[in-house]
Amino acid sequence: MGCGRAQGLSRFIGLHEGVKGMFETHYKSHGIRTAVAALLGGLALAAAAASLPNLQSPDPAGVPPAVQQTARDIAAELASHCPLASAGDTGAYNTCRKGLFGPSTLRSHLPSFLMWGRQSKTANATLRQTNLTQFAPDIWTSMYAPLFMFNGRHSVEWVPEEKMFRVELEAAFRNRLAPGQFPYPFWHDEGKWTMYENANAFILWINPETGKIRAAQFTDRASTPMLLPVQPIKHAKYEGPWLWTDEKGNTQPAVTLFDGIYRPENPYIKSIDRQYRDLALQMRESQCTSCHVPNNPDKMSRLVLLSTPAHAAGEIDRLIKAVKEDRMPMDEFRLSYALSPENKKWLLESATAFKATLEAAQAWEKQAPGKRTASLVPERRTGVSSPEEFSSTKRLEVMK
Repeated sequence: MGCGRAQGLSRFIGLHEGVKGMFETHYKSHGIRTAVAALLGGLALAAAAASLPNLQSPDPAGVPPAVQQTARDIAAELASHCPLASAGDTGAYNTCRKGLFGPSTLRSHLPSFLMWGRQSKTANATLRQTNLTQFAPDIWTSMYAPLFMFNGRHSVEWVPEEKMFRVELEAAFRNRLAPGQFPYPFWHDEGKWTMYENANAFILWINPETGKIRAAQFTDRASTPMLLPVQPIKHAKYEGPWLWTDEKGNTQPAVTLFDGIYRPENPYIKSIDRQYRDLALQMRESQCTSCHVPNNPDKMSRLVLLSTPAHAAGEIDRLIKAVKEDRMPMDEFRLSYALSPENKKWLLESATAFKATLEAAQAWEKQAPGKRTASLVPERRTGVSSPEEFSSTKRLEVMK
């Protein structure tokens, strides 16, 4: 009996082992299927990810061919339109301006606005830690980039701290141009003027997600040698005004009135000057000019200039929007506040009239045969037939 029980138990145990083996086989098979499914799922996800734009930081070990080609194209264009010349050669400067203004390779790689400035004096400072100025792309390509000369040599690297590609081009600065060829007197700040004069590199920061140039800088601390010997120009300390009238009665800096970009016979050029003066007075009365000037009295890390017609032209849409939304001006605590209804009305009327003048001038240029012109403000039909429609009833001061 005991043996019977033992035999029955043995059969039970044998059955148990069989069931156990069956389950082990099942789970092993299930595990294999799970692993295969996971592998196939991973391959599918990888394939899907490969079809999407690469939004991750690129491999720091190399620079993608597309970025290398962009750098080569821009470097070649700059060397072609803006080759090395005498630092006071106005003709070479104007040729450079005309080459970069409008549908250039450089312009095609600029976003809706660009940050520009000198490299920080603080070692290893990031762009976020550096004071920079915001410009509309056509303002920068017509007044700032052409102040430099190039030989086409450049380098490209990935900078993990910025999460951008850094294109460094060998460059030299046109320090001996007439004062009216500079967007404003850079020598208002001795340190800034010294770095401009001794600049030996021009830096472009390319966003890997868009391929656009997010920021640009100049420096005198590149490892490459100076391209040209520098003959320094010593200017007296300058504190304004940012617009002035020369001995011939012409508004200066002439470059800020689109000199060399618009034809001299453009009937709207004088109206641009006049309408800007109207706008400048209204901005002054509304306390909008204490911040937006080159000497940056409030030491803003991101400066917007409204101190000349060209600078204001590049920012006119943002200016109108900010005033309508009561986001400017700001008080001493950098808090925005609403203007009085009367000041707001006059400021918006002046800004709208200035914008209409610019659009009329651009429309005239586009209708002139053989002329290519970039648009400094968004295009729209103005209904304006002559510059006389813009004549002002006020005599206004120049913005200081």
